[in-house]
Parts: sequence; structure tokens; C-alpha cells
Amino acid sequence: MNRRAEHDISRKLKVLNHAIEIGNIAKTCRYFGICRETFYTWRRRYKSHGEKGLIDSRPCPENHKLRVPKAIEEKIVYLRYTIILGQI
Repeated sequence: MNRRAEHDISRKLKVLNHAIEIGNIAKTCRYFGICRETFYTWRRRYKSHGEKGLIDSRPCPENHKLRVPKAIEEKIVYLRYTIILGQI
């Protein structure tokens, strides 16, 4: 598990434990600056998957519309490489 995942887990556990200690979810959410929907999502994931459920695992979608065609990409890389070497 990487450092970012450990940080996510510890922060979310702190929020969940704080809610249990004070017995008020609304106050906990205001204190930590999160919405209640987020809190309930974290709690549901923790109950069903344990600590692994608290890792932020949203995939980054690849937007093919923004992708530069391969031929143009190769030209850009070539030009940047020649500029770095001082050939242009």
C-alpha cells in the first residue's frame, strides 16, 4: 500500500471514529469540512470492505477526443528533442 492510500485511510478513519465518539454525524461533517453524503459513502464502504474500501480508487477516464494523432505527437517529440540538443 502506498503512502497516499495510507493517508486516505487514516483521515477517513479519523472522521468515522470522531462521529462515533461524539454521536453526531452533522457536527462531524462540519468539523472536517465534508458533506454528509461523503461520510455515508465512506461508512458504507468501510462496513462492506474494511480499510481497503477507504482507499480513493476513482479511475481517471481517458478522453480520446483530446488525444493528439500519433503522427503529430511524433513530430512534436522530435522538435522538442532537437531544440533541447540545440540543433535548431
